[in-house]
Amino acid sequence: MTKTVIITGASSGIGKALALEFAKRGYNLGLTARRVDKLKELQTQILALPQAHQSFVELAAMDVKATDTVGPVMDDLIARLGKVDIVVANAGVNQLTGVGKGQLDIELDMVQTNLLGAIATVHAAVAYFRKMGGGHVVGISSLASLTAIPKQAAYCATKAGFSMYLDCAAIELKKYKIDFTKIMPGFVKTDIVDNMEQFPFLVTAEQAAKEIVDQVEKRKSVGVVPGYPWKFIKPLMSSMPAGVWKYIKH
Repeated sequence: MTKTVIITGASSGIGKALALEFAKRGYNLGLTARRVDKLKELQTQILALPQAHQSFVELAAMDVKATDTVGPVMDDLIARLGKVDIVVANAGVNQLTGVGKGQLDIELDMVQTNLLGAIATVHAAVAYFRKMGGGHVVGISSLASLTAIPKQAAYCATKAGFSMYLDCAAIELKKYKIDFTKIMPGFVKTDIVDNMEQFPFLVTAEQAAKEIVDQVEKRKSVGVVPGYPWKFIKPLMSSMPAGVWKYIKH
C-alpha cells in the first residue's frame, strides 16, 4: 500500500529535496510552507516525475511560527490526504548571528521557528497518530545540537532543544506505537546560509535527502547525514575544543 508523508518547510532546501526523493519512491505527499507559490511549482515538478504518476500531492500554507495555527492546518491537510503514515518536522531557519550585537530579534525568530514551531508540529502529528494507533514522526535536528559553533549560538540552542524534545517524546510515546527518527545533518548546501562552502564535508540537499529517506524507511531512531564521515566524528563532537573553529572562516 502506498504510504503518505507530510513535510513541513517543503518549499526549499532539505524539505524540497525530501519531497522529490519521497516522490521518486512512490509516496503520496502533503507539503507545507509559507510560500505557496513555491509549493505549487514543486507540485508541478513532482507530478511530472515518472515514478510519481500514481501519487497525489496536497499543499497547505503554514508558518510554523504561528504555533496556534499548526494544529488546525495539519488537521485539514490530513483530512484531505485521507491517511498519513509519516510526518517530517523540517521547517527551520538559520542565520549567522553575534551574541550581544543587536540581533536578539533574529535569534528569537530562530527559537520561534526551529524550536516552538517544531514542537507544535510534533504535537499535531502525535495527536493524529495516537488516534490512529501508531505512526512515524521524523524531526530534522542537526549535528550543531552537539557542539558550540561561534556565530550560531541561537541555532545550536534550538537544535539542542529540539533533539532533547524528540528523545523524550520517543520514550513517552513508545507505548502508543509511535516511532521517532531524529535526523542530524552536518553541513548541507541550501540557500538558508550563505558561503556554506567554507564548512567541511559539505553535501548537496539531494544527497542528504537520499540518505535521510533511507534512514526513515529503516525507522532508525537516529540518523546522521552524511553518514561518512560524521558517524565517526559524532561521538567526539560534544567535547570538541573551541579552538578548532579558528581554522574555519566566518
